Amino acid sequence: MLLRVWRSRFIIFIVGCITLLIAVSFSVRVLAENNSTITQHPVIAAQAPDLGRHFREFKLSGSILIYDLNKNRTYEHNPQRNATAMTPGSTFKIFNAMVALETGIMPNDVAVLTWDGIRRDIDVWNQDTNLRQAFKDSTVWFYQVLARRAGHERMQQFIDKVGYGNRQIGTAEDIDRFWLQGPLKITPASQIEFLQRLYRNKLPFSQRTMDLVKDIMVREQTPDYTLRGKTGWLNSTKPELGWFVGYLEKNKNVYFFATTIDMNKATDAPARIEITRRSLKDLGLL
Repeated sequence: MLLRVWRSRFIIFIVGCITLLIAVSFSVRVLAENNSTITQHPVIAAQAPDLGRHFREFKLSGSILIYDLNKNRTYEHNPQRNATAMTPGSTFKIFNAMVALETGIMPNDVAVLTWDGIRRDIDVWNQDTNLRQAFKDSTVWFYQVLARRAGHERMQQFIDKVGYGNRQIGTAEDIDRFWLQGPLKITPASQIEFLQRLYRNKLPFSQRTMDLVKDIMVREQTPDYTLRGKTGWLNSTKPELGWFVGYLEKNKNVYFFATTIDMNKATDAPARIEITRRSLKDLGLL
């Protein structure tokens, strides 16, 4: 009887040991498989450059948004501001130029408008000029004439078709200043969307119109890249607002950008462009 009891206990002990060995073996195998999976598919966190340091170097507040088309990747400083609507200032000349060409107000980019004789603070504005030169010099009176000739109704129609910003251009009396003093506003993120549609020829304008404006926008062209853009300077706010928007074509890719800064003095204006260039350099593009 005693022998039978010890035999039963021994069998139970042996079975327990075998079960334990099987469990340990299974656990080791599962752990090995999981470790193998982690090794084969590592999760790598992309390290974006600190674009904010350029604003700190200039001691300026602002924002920048850069969009890499091929990688569908965004780099930015101050995301909250990039989603905040602001008056577009002279960046609206991109839109205004397309309306003028599309409606025939300006038959081409070199047709001249006569200076009205009113002297303005910026010397290059005080002369006869054309669409291309006025874009380069950001000649306000020239584009105000274009807007008045387009008229409130037609301008509103184009704004609505494109869905530009908040679509508000005020009353007929605001036709030559709605992009300078409001009520028109647009976010930096929406500026990038608008530029993408221009690049892709997806705006409600003719191919000729879009091609001409894209050519007018060229600021730099080298064998390696083409940089298109437009600055803006809004002096109806305190602090004053500076813009630089556009896109860089390089290595069969496109990088769209929208930069804003708060300007306390006129000498802050060049920082709009310099901060953008330094940020593009951080991405290895310039």
